[in-house]
Amino acid sequence: MSLSRALVAAVRSLAVVAARTLSPPACAGCDAPNADAAVFCADCLQTSVPYAEGAPRVGAGMSAGTGAPLVAFAPFGGAVAEAIRRFKYGDRPDLAGPLGRLLLCAARGAGVCVDLVIPVPLHPRRLAERGYNQAALLAAHVADGLAVSFAPRALCRVRATAQQAHLPRDVRLQNVAGAFRVRAPERVQRRRVALIDDVATTGATLAACRAALLGAGAASVTYLVLATAESGADELRSSPPSAHRT
Repeated sequence: MSLSRALVAAVRSLAVVAARTLSPPACAGCDAPNADAAVFCADCLQTSVPYAEGAPRVGAGMSAGTGAPLVAFAPFGGAVAEAIRRFKYGDRPDLAGPLGRLLLCAARGAGVCVDLVIPVPLHPRRLAERGYNQAALLAAHVADGLAVSFAPRALCRVRATAQQAHLPRDVRLQNVAGAFRVRAPERVQRRRVALIDDVATTGATLAACRAALLGAGAASVTYLVLATAESGADELRSSPPSAHRT
């Protein structure tokens, strides 16, 4: 290694040490000090049970109408649920890193093989209110880990919709029907797509996005989410007060 490269490496190492000193690794569920490679502390880890003892769930979707394979890291509950609430509603985009690692673990464990990673989009108004799209932050980590293309703006919401978590199951499909459009169909044509979101309940939003992607020529769509809440959205409704910024 040349002297200049050695100096660059040394400076980077010092920067990492300084960053960790100022902002040491913390549990994604409770902010307790944590080991570098761990997402949850020991206490939170006991409440987080991945599907099939570490293997991700691979199924037909959250309901009969979703029509695509679904891969998830864990059920929505315990530390996983708390971390998602904080990430999504608590102004914590920094949690995209540790949660993205969990999602990537699920994808690799399920043998997901895709050409393109696309997040479920937010309506521009909601994006402006929240400041970031949590699905896009997760998707960036997955695309990087799988070494495939990332298209954060491939899908767009063409109309605002009521928040899915506040609607009964039988209204959700109608709420998001026709709400999504593919900006550049040539980007998705004949591509195998991983569609990323944080939580799947009925799968209505995922199914609406899939319909738009397949209509634009995508070869296939696989749903990839952090957690599934099959019993409905009661858990999501218990979000902290900041969650009202949908």
